[in-house]
Amino acid sequence: MRTAVTGGAGFIGSHLVDALVARGDEVVVVDDLSSGTREYVNPAATFVQRDVRDGLDLEGCEAIFHLAAQADVQTSVALPAFDAAVNVLGAVEAAEAARRAGAKVVFSSTGGAIYGEVETPAAEDAPLRPVAPYGISKLCAEQYFLGWNRIHGSRHTVLRFGNVYGPRQSPTLEGGVVSIFLDRMARGEQTTIFGDGLQERDFVYVGDVVDALLAAAASEEPGTFNVGTGAATTVLDLHRACADAAGSTAEPLFAPARLGDARRSVLDVSRIEQVLGWRPKTPLADGLRTTWDWAKESSPA
Repeated sequence: MRTAVTGGAGFIGSHLVDALVARGDEVVVVDDLSSGTREYVNPAATFVQRDVRDGLDLEGCEAIFHLAAQADVQTSVALPAFDAAVNVLGAVEAAEAARRAGAKVVFSSTGGAIYGEVETPAAEDAPLRPVAPYGISKLCAEQYFLGWNRIHGSRHTVLRFGNVYGPRQSPTLEGGVVSIFLDRMARGEQTTIFGDGLQERDFVYVGDVVDALLAAAASEEPGTFNVGTGAATTVLDLHRACADAAGSTAEPLFAPARLGDARRSVLDVSRIEQVLGWRPKTPLADGLRTTWDWAKESSPA
């Protein structure tokens, strides 16, 4: 197939591009490199440096994976207009590019930021109560793709991710708590937990997320699917697991909780298993060991 990946120089996008190239696709990567890394782009892919808000020409593509986004919660709180411009207008441009090309879009959305606070794992029909502008903008973007399904007869699919982690995740973005912890440990620096550490998250390995993206693109079933593990892990337990992977005995500092951070965010992933046949395969400990190996190589001594 000829496929396109917006945000293909980023964390999840670059892993997806590798998988598409490995299966023989002709891949076009569109990324403005505002947060992506050019060196992560597979050399077999065609690279276009471009802001998705400036419009996209993806004629000939059969599938478009739209991952380009402003993905930092605290940035969305500080700069909500910028967050909306990237996430909402970028989604409109991707939806229109797909309409012109007759292509299917698989849109990478967020579970935790859209569902907000949950008492039990959130299914796709759970109440949508974003607690930060980031979640609001991603929810708005979802509605464009699902609306294009109704208006134009498209077959777009929305995937709501849990907390994705793995190699290539930048430790400079606050959402990448695994990368932040492991990078600090690799550098011998102090780690910090915001709040009491009892916040719960659904951590899903990037390789499993790539499998979900491919499954969604291959299916004729449009709609919305959660992508996570269904298991809750506290940030404090995550820190201990990261320390185990790194062989560290360091204890974290604690700082005040931040505006926009949900207390509990866990996803019900039964629908994607039933409809697309996808399920997470990577245990947290295994994924953390792989990520630690990458962090050691990437961080200066």
